[in-house]
Amino acid sequence: MKRRAVLKLSVAGGAGLILGVNPLRAATPRLELIRRPIPSSGELLPVVGLGTARTFEAAAADAQERADIKEVVRQFVGLGGSLIDTAPSYGRAEQVLGEVVRELGVADRLFTASKVGATGRAEGLAMLERSAERLAPQNLDLMQVHNLTDVDTQLATLREWKAAGRIRYLGVTTSSDRQYPQLEAVMRRETLDFVQLDYSIDNRGVEERLLPLAQDRGMAVLVNLPFGRARLFGRVAGREVPAWAQQQLGTATWAQYFLKFLLGHPAITAVIPATSDPKHLVDNMGAAVGKLPGEELRTRMADDFQRLTRQS
Repeated sequence: MKRRAVLKLSVAGGAGLILGVNPLRAATPRLELIRRPIPSSGELLPVVGLGTARTFEAAAADAQERADIKEVVRQFVGLGGSLIDTAPSYGRAEQVLGEVVRELGVADRLFTASKVGATGRAEGLAMLERSAERLAPQNLDLMQVHNLTDVDTQLATLREWKAAGRIRYLGVTTSSDRQYPQLEAVMRRETLDFVQLDYSIDNRGVEERLLPLAQDRGMAVLVNLPFGRARLFGRVAGREVPAWAQQQLGTATWAQYFLKFLLGHPAITAVIPATSDPKHLVDNMGAAVGKLPGEELRTRMADDFQRLTRQS
């Protein structure tokens, strides 16, 4: 089931989103998002960012999608968001992001992250230069080696760019548990500002080794696929968010439930759910407001999710 359908079946908070009401602005005239520090610098980032995979690519060829993307970015910045993550491999998403940011005039309010997924120094440099041109060089905050591709070569180049002031932070990414052993090895031997990995309430393999290692090594952690490519919404279709979570954590919708579960882990710096729907954007940003669960409540959240999704 699509997330849109699940939202229609959600509790009153979700219904407000469907009706176009922005409950964040209504309840809090001056929205205060939860922020966490980047360990290597102390710079604070709002804990909910914005991904662009798949969603921003469609906007390159469709006028309505383009308008929706522009509204998503406008609302994201208006609500206090800053971290947007993209990549050259996401079709034309990186180009669309750069164009929309310039149209809105919000480059100086964003923390922009992209990736290099090339083999060889020359190819990597060419990819980096294209990203810098698309995203505007004054706003290239974080560059990451995408899915650990030629990681030693690309990290060497990123260190040169960081030393020259062309980027502010560097890191590596994965979205596959098959790469966890390689990611762990890189994290142990390299000094990184960020790591990005896949993590969701039903995909918790990173908790055993990678998240504790990131804490020990002082690395910020970004979470991709927090909804498991929308898989989680299908699993909870027709079910309400547990009442206790609504009352204690302010989780009005399942999206907020899933994101707050992840953000409750102290190693996580930010989650980066992708969307081209302004209503979903507002919904996601609700996870950055109010209380986050400690370990006891996270256990309860995971247990309740398993219990509810086992029911026929």
